[in-house]
Amino acid sequence: MNWDDVRIFLAVARSGQFLAAARRLGVNHATLSRRVTALEETLETKLLTRRTNGCELTPEGEIFLHAAERMESEMLAAQSNIGRIDRAVAGTVRIGAPDGFGVAFLAPRLGRLTERYPDLKIQLVPVPRAFSLSQREADIAITIERPEQGRLVSSRLTDYTLALYASRAYLEKAGTPATIEDIAGHRRIGYVEDLIFSPSLNFTGEVMRNWDAAFEISSATGQTEAVRSGAGIGILHSYIARQYPELVRVLPEIAIQRSYWTTFHESARELARVRAVVAFLQEEVAESRAIFG
Repeated sequence: MNWDDVRIFLAVARSGQFLAAARRLGVNHATLSRRVTALEETLETKLLTRRTNGCELTPEGEIFLHAAERMESEMLAAQSNIGRIDRAVAGTVRIGAPDGFGVAFLAPRLGRLTERYPDLKIQLVPVPRAFSLSQREADIAITIERPEQGRLVSSRLTDYTLALYASRAYLEKAGTPATIEDIAGHRRIGYVEDLIFSPSLNFTGEVMRNWDAAFEISSATGQTEAVRSGAGIGILHSYIARQYPELVRVLPEIAIQRSYWTTFHESARELARVRAVVAFLQEEVAESRAIFG
């Protein structure tokens, strides 16, 4: 069995598209397709169902994917043991992050990382959803919970605080609530409940039993902008809200604590580019630790 064919299969299986995998590997689309076909012929089984909009793993493909990932881990370990592991901080690293952290904190800082490593390409994907590391939707994920399953390496990046905020203009019109009971008489902003991808994001119940938002937005940055516009009171990330002088913390005794974690697949543990990016993230957060309190 040709390891390069297995490596190409992994890229296709993780991206769900031949074209995306070809771009990521820098391989011609037709060549990539032939290599996957050659692997299927070697194994005498169909691994992928090709469709016009992508491809899907067959049941046999699902089984082989797990075996291929074990092979990948063994290959990386072998390279490390004989001193041939990738030591250059070069290539592409995709970071998946919650939109608030990705846009407000990472985006203004990652330019320094590419200045430090000119051969490194960073892809930041700040969206309000979870990322599959086993499917390689991201090389590194910033998660709001420590993953309990999968062959993943996780470390706590930082704790952070969320609190109630409103715009000065809104409070001048609607008044400032003095107690949590007063919140019921105000317009509230929250998440779209059926789009919450993690139980950790369902924090409105920690403030009041029935938040019943009149304005729901499935994005932390979107909620911040809505509160800034005077649409109502929202539960915002304090490290983001403090950037805007027009925002006022309401009922400051109320605080919600959460954590960010850096997580990557164990098969990437020895990749210099992944290690360099994780170290940079930890360095930047450590230098800015005070803003997350």
